[in-house]
Amino acid sequence: MRVAVTGASGFVGGHVCRAAAARGWEVLAFGRRPHADLGGVPYTSWDLVHGEPPGERVDAVIHCAGSVTDWGPPAEIWQANVAGTRNAVAAFPGARFVHVSTASVYDPFRPTVMATESEAPVRRYANAYGAAKAGAEHAVRGDAVILRPHAIYGSGDTTLLPRLLRSVRAGRLLAVGSGATRLSLTSVDNLVRACLLATTGPPGVYNVTDSEPVTLDSALRAVLRERDIDAEPVYLAQGLAMRMAALAETAAVITGRPPRLTRYAVGHLAVERTLDITRARRDLGYAPTPTAFEGAASW
Repeated sequence: MRVAVTGASGFVGGHVCRAAAARGWEVLAFGRRPHADLGGVPYTSWDLVHGEPPGERVDAVIHCAGSVTDWGPPAEIWQANVAGTRNAVAAFPGARFVHVSTASVYDPFRPTVMATESEAPVRRYANAYGAAKAGAEHAVRGDAVILRPHAIYGSGDTTLLPRLLRSVRAGRLLAVGSGATRLSLTSVDNLVRACLLATTGPPGVYNVTDSEPVTLDSALRAVLRERDIDAEPVYLAQGLAMRMAALAETAAVITGRPPRLTRYAVGHLAVERTLDITRARRDLGYAPTPTAFEGAASW
């Protein structure tokens, strides 16, 4: 297998590169950063939006590149996620295309309860990120494999775990909603497993999560234990959290600094966000492991 990986200098893309190389595949890594250490995998800096395509022939492309921010200039988010995806498809004609999407394409204004793939995309989104990722899915539908993970975590995580740790104050971990809220999480190892399976699996859309949902409280306490942090989760009511997030977003517009809390983030923690992975199990042979945070002390 000769495979190209975009977003290789990022969290998910780096893991995909190393795993594919460990299988003995020939891996060509591409990312926006000037350099990346991928354990011997050849790396090329490539701006997907403005740069010239690499002109390589590959069997498959695993497209991990894109903007993952829930706050930022909408035009830039759309360029990175939609134009960048279209350019990645065009750069490797004839190759199997595996697109790493997100569960944020599901309806953000109501709970997601063991959602099946047909329940998204929807007509409205809370921010440019969800809308742009839905647009990217539309751009590749047909012969591509689209994977929808939710809340990716693991070694090298630059988004979820850092945001969680920033919420610890004076022995309290501030969270929203209820500790009983059910969530589907996706370890980066499970996502990588799905990406590699997808290079030879049937085209279509697949939810990709850990084997079973967990409660928010159990996940938070497990991370705190592994990080040896003496803190207790404290939950803010959804309505209060939404008002706080709205104020933070208003302040961010004035100051130009990203808000510590967004309404998008509240919407993904305060109500159930669980996904049905039956299709991935059946059609891709996906066999995920349970949610686990062993080793989180070194992430």
